[in-house]
Amino acid sequence: MQKQKCVFLDRDGVLNRELGDYAYRLDHFEVLPRVPEALALLKQQGFLLIVITNQSGIAKGIFQREDMEACHRKLQDTCNHLIDDFYFAPGHQTISASLSRKPDSLMLEKAIAKYNIDPDQSWMVGDVPRDIAAGLKAGVRTIMVGGRHRPADAHTLEAEDLWEAAQLILADTKKPA
Repeated sequence: MQKQKCVFLDRDGVLNRELGDYAYRLDHFEVLPRVPEALALLKQQGFLLIVITNQSGIAKGIFQREDMEACHRKLQDTCNHLIDDFYFAPGHQTISASLSRKPDSLMLEKAIAKYNIDPDQSWMVGDVPRDIAAGLKAGVRTIMVGGRHRPADAHTLEAEDLWEAAQLILADTKKPA
């Protein structure tokens, strides 16, 4: 079976507007501009698209899994159902320790095994250092978006948003080997 390439995507701040607390109410859940176009471009080039998201509000009792799933349905509807899978870590370190929770890489590692993903051809796009740390631990290349944080790793690329990140990824895949 041929290895697949993938773009792992953090959710809040990459795909939808970061609200500063928890994005779980449908009326406040806003897909960022150019996200559907960026996902379509990546999909056309053969990338799997997998969301990797911490959702500690579930463990804290702020919202229910059903609220998160409703937001994921809205995201899929807005983006023409281009996302292949969603991995989420509902725990919080003060309530229930979990290796799935970013900055650990278990969510990525599970997806890599399930979908036969080649880490050397894959990327993690995030907006905070824990996203980048998870990607680096899983052995994928990384892009920090949004400009709120500076990447700690010298090999992490920077982009304004997912559209620009997609352009960097596609430019890299066109380079001669």
